[in-house]
Amino acid sequence: PTDFDPETGRNIKWSAPLGGKAYGTPIIAAGKVFVGANNNLPRDPRHKGDRGVLLCLNESDGSLCWQLVVPRIADDKYKDWPQIGMASPPTVEGDRIYTVTNRAEVVCLDIHGLKNGNDGPYKDEARHMAPLGEDPIDVTDLDADIIWIYDMVDGAGAYPHDSPHSAILIDGPLLYLNTCNGVDNTHAKIRRPNAPALIVLDKATGRLLAKDDEHIGPNIFHATWSSPAIGKVNDEKRIFFGGPDGVCYAFKPFDHTKTFESPQLLERVWRFDCDPTAPKENIGSYLRNREQSPSNILGLPVFYKNRIYVTVGGDIWWGKEKAWLECIDATKTGDITNSGRIWSYPLEKHACGTPSIVNDLLFTGDCAGNVHCIDAETGKQYWTHQFSRDIWGSTLAADGKVYVGSRSGEFAIFAAQKQKRIIAEIDFDGQIATTPTAANGTLYVATTKNLYAIKQQ
Repeated sequence: PTDFDPETGRNIKWSAPLGGKAYGTPIIAAGKVFVGANNNLPRDPRHKGDRGVLLCLNESDGSLCWQLVVPRIADDKYKDWPQIGMASPPTVEGDRIYTVTNRAEVVCLDIHGLKNGNDGPYKDEARHMAPLGEDPIDVTDLDADIIWIYDMVDGAGAYPHDSPHSAILIDGPLLYLNTCNGVDNTHAKIRRPNAPALIVLDKATGRLLAKDDEHIGPNIFHATWSSPAIGKVNDEKRIFFGGPDGVCYAFKPFDHTKTFESPQLLERVWRFDCDPTAPKENIGSYLRNREQSPSNILGLPVFYKNRIYVTVGGDIWWGKEKAWLECIDATKTGDITNSGRIWSYPLEKHACGTPSIVNDLLFTGDCAGNVHCIDAETGKQYWTHQFSRDIWGSTLAADGKVYVGSRSGEFAIFAAQKQKRIIAEIDFDGQIATTPTAANGTLYVATTKNLYAIKQQ
């Protein structure tokens, strides 16, 4: 769709309230829409108070199928920030959903919820929905069916910060994901410096199989929020990961066919330090320094034609404003910091989105509110477009068009071409901090308040 108006309802198929402070990108699969929310507008009177929520809505009309309701981490708000909607976009395969809750738990869910019974092996949903110290809440058909749970705090030693964010990568029987390990309430101390940043779980059971051995923890400036990606380099599969230390990594895929008792270590193929001159010691002392600080990576690394494209720069809350886009040669091995750069493109101010590439054109946004169209081969700029506020989400390239929104509520549709052509500009009722998605001819845009399903009539 290119012609719609959220205010008048023109070409709005349906909308659903998310309760405010929603930062999860909607995912569509098997006739359902999955999106994070909070409990400011309770959909079930059994659940009272602040909760993280994953909604499962009917794709046809936005009505509620079921919801995963998760109490907050009670001991420290900096681990699970109040009122924030569940931020991780779920990954769906068949009748299973894999996602990370606001409590840094990896959960496998039945796509049908509890309507077809409690499938287990996990059976204690009643306890899981209740805050610590309160009685279990009797389950109903409106509740999620949890198949298994892996707690990254207890299992991987992670220390979440603000709100966990991870988009889980499936590779056959394996799940790859970032641990969301981060700083504590001081924003200057890493409580769990030895926790891994990247882990591998058994898709069927949630068992921890492998983890990175890069000792990233001491160099985290904020939190581990970038998710892994996958691709084949000269027919050899690689796992790519943007570290919270500003380093991009490539690993060999984990060999799950071997027998072992304890978690194994992932084998690194290469590392590329996107900011080699940045501070590497006492990094907490650079807090709030907008001129000099470590860098981090928040968006996914994108693999395309044996290259990695990744946005990088100072932390958007606590670090320097400098940001840029790196194009890295993914065919190399070892420490490729001095040899792996193909080109680098400057962004105006901070960056946290994932680039999208179509027809050798790369589109990405930055926190100065700029949309960039760049030649993916050479790094040449073709055009930019300015919003009035920062862009946190990623661009969606679909149907010959590029869709993107900003935290001002501005939303624009461009032609996916070298010459700048604005197809439409639309204002939404709230901030857009997520990525638009599309399925079956319908565009989905989540603001911090509402989810809109948009279909051209």
